[in-house]
Amino acid sequence: MTDTTATAAMQPTQIERRSQSALIWKRFKRHKLGLIGLWVTLFIYLCTLFVEILAPQGATAYSTKHAYYPPQRIHFFTENGSFKPHVLGYKVKFDYDTGSRSFIPDPRKVIALGFWVKGDKYKWLGLIPGDRHLFGPIKPREKMFLVGADRLGRDVLSRTIYASRISMTIGLAGVALSLVLGIAIGGLSGYMGGFTDQIIQRFIEFLQSLPSIPLWIGLAAAIPAETPPLETYFLISIVLSVLGWTGLARVVRGRFLALKEEDFIRAATLDGCSTSRILFRHMLPNFTSHIIAVVTLAIPGMILAETALSYLGIGLRAPVVSWGVLLQEIQNIRSMATAPWLFFPGLIVVIAVLALNFLGDGLRDAADPHEH
Repeated sequence: MTDTTATAAMQPTQIERRSQSALIWKRFKRHKLGLIGLWVTLFIYLCTLFVEILAPQGATAYSTKHAYYPPQRIHFFTENGSFKPHVLGYKVKFDYDTGSRSFIPDPRKVIALGFWVKGDKYKWLGLIPGDRHLFGPIKPREKMFLVGADRLGRDVLSRTIYASRISMTIGLAGVALSLVLGIAIGGLSGYMGGFTDQIIQRFIEFLQSLPSIPLWIGLAAAIPAETPPLETYFLISIVLSVLGWTGLARVVRGRFLALKEEDFIRAATLDGCSTSRILFRHMLPNFTSHIIAVVTLAIPGMILAETALSYLGIGLRAPVVSWGVLLQEIQNIRSMATAPWLFFPGLIVVIAVLALNFLGDGLRDAADPHEH
């Protein structure tokens, strides 16, 4: 046997040894937007773990004299050419005729910046106390507003970083509940078939026919205003999951209908395997990758829904800090005209949703063997 023949004979064996996850990852790496979405998503979720350290100020720290403070530009060199990262404070001028204020950079107010500096005290993840921040003013009493301040002089950048923990995890919580309901109800519908399938599908169609926004508004408005923030968080997660599971249930049902006619499922049935074992041991692993893709694409919808509900004032409420709550600051024309930087949380919402959509598209294409 020649070397060429031997190599050709070995290639099928090498391909067979690759697991499904390895093949999916190989296909996924060719999806450039999917890779970008993966790294951006991982970066955002990594930030949610260390918000207390990454945020220059605390989420509730305020300074009324810095109300609507414009963004400050970082300067790396002083006037004499020495390297010294800093920002400049502003001189405030009032126009008594119009009642407006103008902010003029003041070279005399130099705020030196550094890494791993002391600042507002916090408890990391609510457990470990600390006062060190990754980046900020060297002197703890000085203030820095790289993205500007709101009407109470609170740092928009710091509050946006804190808000990522709520807004990004509420999507995970809502999708987790939708995942359980979708797999359980969709799997039962597809496997049982007949009358059970008809009843479940008519119920799903009824839920899908309901207008989602009015239903979400009604359910969210039913949460009492005095409900503690933590309970409100979980209740909003449930509200977002009420309709979120129906699409996944349809996908699972279709897969189960196709798989239950396969020979290996018939063999498992004849072998006396229980229904639960057939569902979760033999059928579900065959399209786990598709479920992951569907779930990834569902998270952006949850994030947008929470943002919309909180923006309308019927979702999460202060003192909880989420992207939707932060966007309430810009609900009037005056705020939009005088402090456009308050749109910054909305920009982060767009980036997060796009990243998750790119990631979901990449996973869906990689998980579908018919696309390759």
